[in-house]
Amino acid sequence: MKKILLLSDTHSYIDDQILKFVKQADEVWHAGDIGNLTVTDTIKKLKPLRAVFGNIDGEDARSEFPLDAKFSIEDVSVWITHIGGYPNRYNQRIREDIAKNTPKIFISGHSHILKVQFDKKLKLLHLNPGAAGNHGFHKIRTMLRFQLEKGEIKNLEIIELAKRG
Repeated sequence: MKKILLLSDTHSYIDDQILKFVKQADEVWHAGDIGNLTVTDTIKKLKPLRAVFGNIDGEDARSEFPLDAKFSIEDVSVWITHIGGYPNRYNQRIREDIAKNTPKIFISGHSHILKVQFDKKLKLLHLNPGAAGNHGFHKIRTMLRFQLEKGEIKNLEIIELAKRG
């Protein structure tokens, strides 16, 4: 079993509230718009990290992290990208690939809107953790956490951190 913390859109912001949940996870996944790499460096000192770069990220993040992270963990196939869209409105860049190589979990960030949605057509779980940082139009900073075990996604929780400062 793996306990996963999923966050996105930190925009260079990390605080003790985020780090409290990082310490409780087995792995942390970041769905892009990292900002300053101090965010990911701080997380990596505590837990294994899987991340992708987002549209605001500079050359430093783009050289360290991929545009897409595709992997399997606990018999669950995962695809993380920053700008991916959501069921029935996937980004044109990924539409063909997601239909041919459908993961069990598809994760994107970018919108700053927390969304958990099952795609009935492709039979995948779409996750967008909202935004954990202070930059953007969102009012509450959010993340997601869940467990993966033997091909199953369990105990999915929404984490509301605080009002955006």
